[in-house]
Amino acid sequence: MQHPVAIRTAERLRTIREQWGALLAAVETPPAPSAWPPAETRAFLNTGAADEGALLVEDRAPLTLRQHPAPANLDALDAALFVEQQVFDLADTLAAAVQHAGPDDVRRWTFADPGAPDARTAAGSRAHGLHWAAVYVEGRVLDEDTEPEQLGDTLVAAPFSPLPEWALHEAARVARACEQRVARIVAADAITGSRTLPTPCPSCGGALVVRAAPADPPTVTCRTGEACGADTGRDARGRRVWEWPACLPLLLAPAAPDAGTPRAA
Repeated sequence: MQHPVAIRTAERLRTIREQWGALLAAVETPPAPSAWPPAETRAFLNTGAADEGALLVEDRAPLTLRQHPAPANLDALDAALFVEQQVFDLADTLAAAVQHAGPDDVRRWTFADPGAPDARTAAGSRAHGLHWAAVYVEGRVLDEDTEPEQLGDTLVAAPFSPLPEWALHEAARVARACEQRVARIVAADAITGSRTLPTPCPSCGGALVVRAAPADPPTVTCRTGEACGADTGRDARGRRVWEWPACLPLLLAPAAPDAGTPRAA
């Protein structure tokens, strides 16, 4: 059975990858603190209305290898630089602890080499960007590829060792911090306090409330209580709760025509 910390950490890493495009888009978009949800995140996260060309970020060099001469949102740029550096450094740490894969193994994490002749070679695996780094870290957290492998007629050693407990908890710490920084930009207006959303609960039609603390991503709670049958978890009072990032569709959903007074139990 997977360690609960490993499962939660892998979920946080997937959230970071999935929201990376929105975070990069926010770097080039002025913040809109007076509107919920932020205009830039609605445009890039609402897949029904988004310009799909704006989401194609796989060809961009990592932030550490390119410059932003005039970023429109300095908070978003700071968050993106923080997340990228933290995940890159974490990949270095985990690779040093458990990696045995040979130089020709595509699963291998390659360390940066400042003495290399060009920037991309000098960056090692960092040149592949945040997505690859997060996938690599997730594989180590979930102890993937830790069994001996058959190579033709030969049984060869596993490319990675199981992650020691100290490294798992370090990965959990970094993933949590990075997810929080992403959430502060993607869900900027919900990061403190609470407010009622203009759209009702998709299950019972009750009022939905978004809540967040400065150190945590937002969550959405249905006020109906135990009678709500939504397919999600419950809080200590029995109310249905959508955790981050499952709450994003509710945060970005357009208001219903009669949503001015959501129904409460």
